[in-house]
Amino acid sequence: MQPPYSLVHTEVEPEILPFCGHERIGVIVYSPMASGLLTGAMTRERISSLPEDDWRKHHPDFNEPKLSAHLELVERLRTVAKRRGCSPGAVAVAWTLRHSAVTAAIVGARKPAQVDDVVAAAELRLTHSDLNEIEALAELAA
Repeated sequence: MQPPYSLVHTEVEPEILPFCGHERIGVIVYSPMASGLLTGAMTRERISSLPEDDWRKHHPDFNEPKLSAHLELVERLRTVAKRRGCSPGAVAVAWTLRHSAVTAAIVGARKPAQVDDVVAAAELRLTHSDLNEIEALAELAA
């Protein structure tokens, strides 16, 4: 199975992921950084300067009222990332990989330096404290 799955798109979590886990169906999630939203590089200014033909400029995740909650979630990711010595995007990817039904995550990189960041996510094991801190705000952002 290959569903979208991120801190802001958790629709597969209540039923699909448990079913896949129970039935031993592999799950490779895509867009764990929510199309760049959870990388830590996306700001209001950057979003407003996106070209008109960029789908993100008009998508609800990148506009109010959701945008404020998403950017607040990124700040929470940034706090955890700083403690763990990685980027907010790596924390976002690690969050998806923490689910036992998730086999892998498809991530994109446009620059070589971004690849190192993604590799860090594969080795990052979030603590219960990290997860509680992230998920308390993620519920509001979803």
